[in-house]
Amino acid sequence: MAAGKEIRGKIQSVENTKKITKAMEMVAASKMRKAQDRMRAARPYAEKVRQIAAHLGQANPEYVHPFMRVNDAKAAGVIVVTTDKGLCGGMNTNVLRAVTTKLRELQGAGVQVQTVAIGNKGFGFLNRIGAPVVAHATGLGDTPHLDRLIGPVKVLLDAYAEGKINAVYLSYTKFINTMRQESVVEQLLPLSSEEIQAGKGSGASWDYIYEPDAQSVIDELLVRYVESLIYQAVAENMASEQSARMVAMKAATDNAGNVIDELKLVYNKTRQAAITKELSEIVAGAAAV
Repeated sequence: MAAGKEIRGKIQSVENTKKITKAMEMVAASKMRKAQDRMRAARPYAEKVRQIAAHLGQANPEYVHPFMRVNDAKAAGVIVVTTDKGLCGGMNTNVLRAVTTKLRELQGAGVQVQTVAIGNKGFGFLNRIGAPVVAHATGLGDTPHLDRLIGPVKVLLDAYAEGKINAVYLSYTKFINTMRQESVVEQLLPLSSEEIQAGKGSGASWDYIYEPDAQSVIDELLVRYVESLIYQAVAENMASEQSARMVAMKAATDNAGNVIDELKLVYNKTRQAAITKELSEIVAGAAAV
């Protein structure tokens, strides 16, 4: 029964793996609810900032912020948002494939690319393909903190404001629902006036009293608006991560159960064959006597 002992060892190994994947599924389900609540809580802030930016832009049409100007620099920046850990299905693979397509498109047009990596998986991928990484942020944990994101992203924002790059793109996984997440590559800068004006709501005119002056207020507000877009992208990515991990671990648990059933069937057949062989040998011996 050497074969039977080996099969029992395999069954025990798969059962241990099943316990781990089941525990990870339950942990991911708990974190997913918190991540989704955090993501939805950030949306009203981003929308309100956009509305105020639209109102200020309408009240001061003579001033154009650097983030809304188009320059002719032959360089662009790409912010890549991925996870720090794996075991979340094809989520990172899909977003990195979209990033690769965008990088090839920019390089084919003769545009030099600078990248910022948020998440360990994206950081490792960009290093492997030789893309220039000017800044990165890893080890964000389960809760995104804006102060951890501002530093790396500010490198590209300052470069755009100085006219060194002509566009900044943001790549992340957008949360649709628990079973569906979508990899997107969006243009972050320059900000389109249509996108900001979409948040102005009614056509009423707005008048403000500024302290210290209108230009300083608009400058600070649009920086906060861009930061809110990046924070929202990271929050969406974290919600997508936990959802994808929960689904992947559930599939792994189900597959482990199927493997255990198949191994038990093979074990029973092997054991039955061994017993039948022993009985046949006993019967043959008795007949010979």
